[in-house]
Amino acid sequence: MEIQTGRGNIPLITLVGIWSISALNALPGLAVSPILGQLSVIFPDATELEIQMVSSLPSLLIIPFIILSGQLTERVNSIKLLQIGLSIFLLSGILYLLSNKMWQLVVVSGLLGIGSGLIVPLSTGLISHFFTGPYRTKQFGYSSAITNVTLVLATVLTGYLAEENWHLPFLVYLFPIVSIFLSFYLKKNIEPKSSVSDASDISLSESNMNSSFGRLGIQIKRLIGIMLFYGLSTYLVIIISFNLPFLMKEYGFSSGISGIMISLFFLAIMAPGLILNKIIERLGNLTEFCSMLSIAVGILLILIFRTEWLIGLGCILAGLGYGVIQPIAYDKTTRTAIPQKVTLALAFVMSMNYLAILLCPFIIDTIKDILNIETQQFAFIFNMIIAVITALFTYLKRNTFLFRDIYEK
Repeated sequence: MEIQTGRGNIPLITLVGIWSISALNALPGLAVSPILGQLSVIFPDATELEIQMVSSLPSLLIIPFIILSGQLTERVNSIKLLQIGLSIFLLSGILYLLSNKMWQLVVVSGLLGIGSGLIVPLSTGLISHFFTGPYRTKQFGYSSAITNVTLVLATVLTGYLAEENWHLPFLVYLFPIVSIFLSFYLKKNIEPKSSVSDASDISLSESNMNSSFGRLGIQIKRLIGIMLFYGLSTYLVIIISFNLPFLMKEYGFSSGISGIMISLFFLAIMAPGLILNKIIERLGNLTEFCSMLSIAVGILLILIFRTEWLIGLGCILAGLGYGVIQPIAYDKTTRTAIPQKVTLALAFVMSMNYLAILLCPFIIDTIKDILNIETQQFAFIFNMIIAVITALFTYLKRNTFLFRDIYEK
């Protein structure tokens, strides 16, 4: 079966190989989450810092290695770099299963971050390499959907495996075996194709026609704008994952209900990716505005209502808004750089996701300490206000490159 790319056709198995890399983006740190509460019992001599490092070290190391991977794609064959990253990822999974000491878990967590950081920008970089125009936009939507549905399914699986044995959740880190196998089909079908917009893309974008990529081959101001908007969007919604369990406990709900709400949130992020082109065609210049407004309304529902179905609706609305913003940010990034620099540009944008995840708890806790606020509602109040302000900004700037989609009719 052949898949249309906008430049020709590629075999379905090549596309499946790209999708498998997107699935891996959801996995770092996931296997550790269900056993964090057990680690202090399993390793009674372990310090709190060591336990925190097992959880946070992958995300911390992913950021610099995402940037490094983007830079290396200019000098190293992308498929070779992908296979190296996948091999390190797989090795970390094997070593996790063999580890029986806390220091070993910490070291392997660092190895996982390195491997994951190397492959993260390649998942979107390969989409940009093979696809163009609305075909590329569609695939970025699918990639986002696959990442988030994998997150939900793997969370359920690791939670179940953790009940049997604390080592078993690390089995999910063996999934790169599949991607390594499929990478040889990617290598077979990859050709020197343009990674940025073709002539039809440019003809539809007046700003692209009148802009220079400059000496660095990247439109720096536009790239920074995408990075800031994407990072802010991630920060606004990630409180649902971090803070909702504590808020619902304050409301009197069980942890099981909190888990269902968070699952709804990630499933909602997945949904828009399946019909992204249709959403853009319908909303046009108001796509980002409606998405940010959906996030603001979702957070508001979570904040003011104490009914399960309304909190769930809030999680869904916030997830839907972010589920539109994420793939559009990746797609617009491909139009800010020359072909040789696209993966590097994508690396900078994708690093904002992990940076927002790392900074969110510190930002909320710091402001709470300064204002001497204890309630769990504060994180949602603070982020809702920012979301409303951002929504207004996107509306006022709806005709600029950052918030205008070139495929609108």
